[in-house]
Amino acid sequence: MKSILYKYMSKFTSLTEEQQLTIANEIKIDEFKKGTTLLRQGDVPTKCYFVLKGCIRQYSVNENGKEVTSNFYTEEQAIAVFNNHKLDKSSEYTFACLEDSILVVGDLDMEQVMYTKHTQLEIMTRKMIEENFGKVQEEFATFIASTPEERLKTLLLKRPELIDRVPQHQLASYLGITPESLSRIKKRLEVDSK
Repeated sequence: MKSILYKYMSKFTSLTEEQQLTIANEIKIDEFKKGTTLLRQGDVPTKCYFVLKGCIRQYSVNENGKEVTSNFYTEEQAIAVFNNHKLDKSSEYTFACLEDSILVVGDLDMEQVMYTKHTQLEIMTRKMIEENFGKVQEEFATFIASTPEERLKTLLLKRPELIDRVPQHQLASYLGITPESLSRIKKRLEVDSK
């Protein structure tokens, strides 16, 4: 599992193999069972995560009590809640494991200590955030301008593994449609899934 971490460090830093090993030995890696909630909506986050293996769902419950899925995190994706703009610092989302997962677990209280000790770690984090933010901006703009069928086609092109890893009702919520509409679109496109 640490090979994924080494790959990321090599991509975003010029750390030597020895430096990467030192950092990897200081980083906490935990296993989480399917169904584990990492953070609940309304709680103040104290951890951040990097997915080595598994699938994590990000969702919120709206004022009508309906769950709305806003993202799925899979291998090689970071999970962080950016909420410093809020006075109470609470999360607007719940993050839950859809599969048994192996995650790098970062302690937000220790983040600055790690950055001071390993300056390239901060550079790596910034580059990861910049890359992810760019993707999110692009995906959001495309999503807003797309029809439900185009959204599914984009998902099949960019993240096809989600079709088999995510329950249909959650996938439909993520695409902004009903499960019935998703079934009809999948039939038209002849897509196999869960």
